Amino acid sequence: MDVYIPQNNINILIETLVLKPDIKDPLAQLIDTFEPISLVEMDSVKLMNRVDTKFIIGNSQLPELLKMALKHYRVVEIDGKRIIPYSSIYFDTDDTEMYMMHHNGKLNRYKIRMRSYIDSGISFLEIKRKNNKGRTSKKRIGITPEQFQSMTFEEKEQLFVAAKTPYQALTLKPQIESSFKRITLVDKNLTERVTLDTALEYKKMSDGLVKKVEGIVIIELKQDGAYRSNFKDYLHALSINCGSLSKYCLGMVLVNPSLKNNRFKNKIRKITKITNNNHGTN
Repeated sequence: MDVYIPQNNINILIETLVLKPDIKDPLAQLIDTFEPISLVEMDSVKLMNRVDTKFIIGNSQLPELLKMALKHYRVVEIDGKRIIPYSSIYFDTDDTEMYMMHHNGKLNRYKIRMRSYIDSGISFLEIKRKNNKGRTSKKRIGITPEQFQSMTFEEKEQLFVAAKTPYQALTLKPQIESSFKRITLVDKNLTERVTLDTALEYKKMSDGLVKKVEGIVIIELKQDGAYRSNFKDYLHALSINCGSLSKYCLGMVLVNPSLKNNRFKNKIRKITKITNNNHGTN
């Protein structure tokens, strides 16, 4: 998407960038106060089989939550960066069976996606399954950046999908691309991960339609279920209640308004209200 900068402001913009190259926004400054944790250190808390709990808040609530988390959490740092851009391409059948199973509340359901960690160029094909006990398991294999860009399944990926899901890879098509920036916190006892996703943007793969979701943060607590969550305590203290909505389903509703979405209407209204409040509208 093109960004328009009035011609007479270009010199001012350039001077600002040259004179103040190290200035960070307040959120980045706050995140810098956390003790870091590397990906290697985080290996013991991958939680590939876990219980996920989601919350949705406005951007304005994020600084207070982060300040509360300073004592008990560390922030994932990759190559000196703590706010990490992600991109995911979600696949589904022609009749969006995986979306509809989620919409209809069916368990033993799947999501199939390619995910790219943009800064590092590392990409995976990932399969997420939610079982009838409410637990989420994730399996993944590495793919090349070229495969992510071309959205193609080679033989290895076809076998992986066939072995881990009831679907055949060649019957699936890319539906949407989800882009966002993520902050990942890990509790100091290495029992929990908290992801905070901002700057959500969705692109419909069939026609390039783009929809942005501004002013919200999607929070996900990832635990094995055996330990107390300090972060959940912070959320309850701020009267923030659980509000689950997958990023895939949100994106599908936004770029495909003709899709059945009755089950998600209240959640979409909540997101719209949060977005409006964070932009000073009613």
